[in-house]
Amino acid sequence: MTRCLRHDLSLVLLVAAAGLAGCPSSGGGNTGNNPALPSLSVSDVSLAEGNSGTSNTLFRVQLSAASSATITVDYATRDDNASAGSDYVAASGTLRFAPGETAKTVTVAVLGDTLDEPNERLFFMLANPVQAKLGAGTARATILNDDGPLAGLDGRPANPTCVAPPRPSGSASVALQDAFPDLSFVSPLAMLQAPGDSSRWYVIEKNGALYVFSNSPATTSKTLIADLSNLVDARSEGGLLGLAFHPNYAQNGYLYLSYTTSDNPVADNGANFRSRISRFTLTGAGSALDPASERNLLTLAQPFDNHDGGQIAFGPDGYLYIGFGDGGSGGDPQGNGQNTRTLLGAMLRIDVNVSDAEYAAGTRYKIPVDNPFATSPGCGATSNCPEIYAWGLRNPWRWSFDRATGDLWAGDVGQNNWEEIDRIERGGNYGWNIREGAHCYNAATCALAGLIDPVAEYDHSGGRCSVTGGYVYRGAGMPALQGSYLYGDFCSGEIFGLGAQSGATPQLLADSGLQIASFAEGQDGELYALGYGGGAHIYRLSSSTQAPAFPNRLSDTGCVNPANPAQPAGGLIPYDINVPFWSDGALKERYLALPNASTLHINAEHDWEFPVGSVLLKHFRLSGQLIETRLFMHHPDGEWAGYSYEWNAAQTDATLVIGGKTKTVGSQTWRYPSGGECLRCHSAAAGRALGPESAQMNRAFIYPSTGRSANQLTTYAAIGLFDAPLPDVAANLPRLPAITDNTQPLEARARAYLHANCANCHRPGGPTPVNLDLRYTTALAATNSCNAVPQSGDLGMANALLIAPGDPARSVLLLRMRALDSKRMPPLASSVLDSDGVSLIQSWIAALAVCP
Repeated sequence: MTRCLRHDLSLVLLVAAAGLAGCPSSGGGNTGNNPALPSLSVSDVSLAEGNSGTSNTLFRVQLSAASSATITVDYATRDDNASAGSDYVAASGTLRFAPGETAKTVTVAVLGDTLDEPNERLFFMLANPVQAKLGAGTARATILNDDGPLAGLDGRPANPTCVAPPRPSGSASVALQDAFPDLSFVSPLAMLQAPGDSSRWYVIEKNGALYVFSNSPATTSKTLIADLSNLVDARSEGGLLGLAFHPNYAQNGYLYLSYTTSDNPVADNGANFRSRISRFTLTGAGSALDPASERNLLTLAQPFDNHDGGQIAFGPDGYLYIGFGDGGSGGDPQGNGQNTRTLLGAMLRIDVNVSDAEYAAGTRYKIPVDNPFATSPGCGATSNCPEIYAWGLRNPWRWSFDRATGDLWAGDVGQNNWEEIDRIERGGNYGWNIREGAHCYNAATCALAGLIDPVAEYDHSGGRCSVTGGYVYRGAGMPALQGSYLYGDFCSGEIFGLGAQSGATPQLLADSGLQIASFAEGQDGELYALGYGGGAHIYRLSSSTQAPAFPNRLSDTGCVNPANPAQPAGGLIPYDINVPFWSDGALKERYLALPNASTLHINAEHDWEFPVGSVLLKHFRLSGQLIETRLFMHHPDGEWAGYSYEWNAAQTDATLVIGGKTKTVGSQTWRYPSGGECLRCHSAAAGRALGPESAQMNRAFIYPSTGRSANQLTTYAAIGLFDAPLPDVAANLPRLPAITDNTQPLEARARAYLHANCANCHRPGGPTPVNLDLRYTTALAATNSCNAVPQSGDLGMANALLIAPGDPARSVLLLRMRALDSKRMPPLASSVLDSDGVSLIQSWIAALAVCP
């Protein structure tokens, strides 16, 4: 075994990899480390690559002094980021220095090309000197790229026609108008005015922020009066969930907050997740909150991190009402909904008027004497909870008191099939988990005696999935809705009205296109809807005026050739992506359009931000026939909205579909999405526009207008579509591997599939109750999926995990991909199994030995 004496370990490894004998150590042969020997060195070089043929780079090997002996040394080239055979011709051999010679040159041939690529490098290494020693024995040749970007287009096409128009303000009898155009929020969950003060609004955000701002459409700023992110654990459905002003707020300054916390709220998944109801004091005329003033009233352990409920409000009786969900997971596995010995799955009512002396003595609140279990000593194994006002609730998400009658109305979120509206009565049992809505959840145990029916319910058709309770309208601006209960659906964005008369049927009032997280009621009785996600706005509800006309025919949109709507208008740019979203086997043609002189911005995550006025167009074909064209538009008000057009049988034009539609096409069912369904997938957390991002667009595309194949990023940069130069050449930018590219690692292809099909919702700030981050760039260990217990049901599988390493059969992620019912993921507009995707994810999970 040869003993290497030099300390340059990297060089040792390089020489070994090149297959050279011996060690890159001082001396050579039997000369040892004789300091009298001359040294051999080689210097770095660089040259232009050239467009074809070969160019020669010369490595000069220099002897430090002439010698009377004959000197030899081995040499070899080795790849760095250049590849032998495609970028240069590998070389190796032995140099011989005759006595008195001090320099030799070695020629390495560089292969020219016309690719726009980064500079490339190769190593030239010396080893095994005889009668000499090594000095700088390794050099690097840099092959300088001399090719400009090859663009697929000669210039940016003018786009005079395909620009997003003003967004229709309402599709029925209610219009939504941006109440505060200059204000935006990050996932706002509630908005409230203080008693007796209609001049300001207070808004809470899920992440723990509390803002105040002027009640004027012209207001341009909001004031942060509390940042409780160090207290609030906002994972999954947790966060800063509710606020309420004490009825005597003007005198005492008391503000009550409902939030979830844990032992380490700032860290992901801190231990002991729990709900907390606390009183704080506002100072500075309501412009500041003193965190040190917190007085904790009630803390409730949460067994899971969803179904937290969390709204609080003072009733007409002056008591504080608190709504809690059933504790989470799926199907109420702990039976909390029907268990009156726990505070979970119930509406609570407490008296918060406790003196400082009483609080110091341990009394945090009192029990109203007419609560159903007021005489109970407290929650226990055999005793009911005296705080309970009503029970049998799954997750009461937003509820309110009718200011005229005092009735308590609630939206209770369903499991898989039914959403319900309830009028909450003292001592009422609303059926969960015996029933979901008015339907048996478990037919084997569906005892109906003593259960109160919902006032209204609706199923999950049309992209609906989660009710958001609202208010009974008592304002003056919408006289036709006086006395009606208004509520919405978080997923579809639809707003419904339920008339005051008994047995009234809910009526669709608006298809808002929003993810409605909450409603708000001003002191004047007018109602507002709060959008969700980053950049969310607040909208005032009003009687619908004539909405801007939206084209009923695709040929009238300005985005297609009117004479042949199957062809794009001249201003659109075709594109393709590396990993498409599964659309039941449909083939898709994609185009984008930007207003003239506007540009795209690539942010730090390599997501693309589109300017106002942008349009994305997508044709869908089954068996070669056009069945649908979707337009996704960034309207002048800053909001995105989706529009679906159904093609006629003659393939001559397509007609706008209002509110979604399901149709049989050949042997399969096809779903034309509503506007709300579009936004459910195109989530705010994902930036709305999904396909166009650097990792998806970094690929070659054949441009029909020129016939040239070129990288899309390079092309867009060349025609001035970006607001800044690309941060690097396309070869060095993110790229998702195609799932069919078997030269790429299995895990990389599986993660790319999940990114394209799941990460639009399953990411930080996404519109799901599950704390998953399935973005390609997130390390598997940080996705909260591997070896994780499912939070939304185990689908009847024993010992189920989201991803069970080596065991696809116990992996709920895969089981949901295989499902074609309400358990399916992705949950919308798909009735055909993606067999290739399922096979890919199954193979990946099977190959996972352990979680990282």
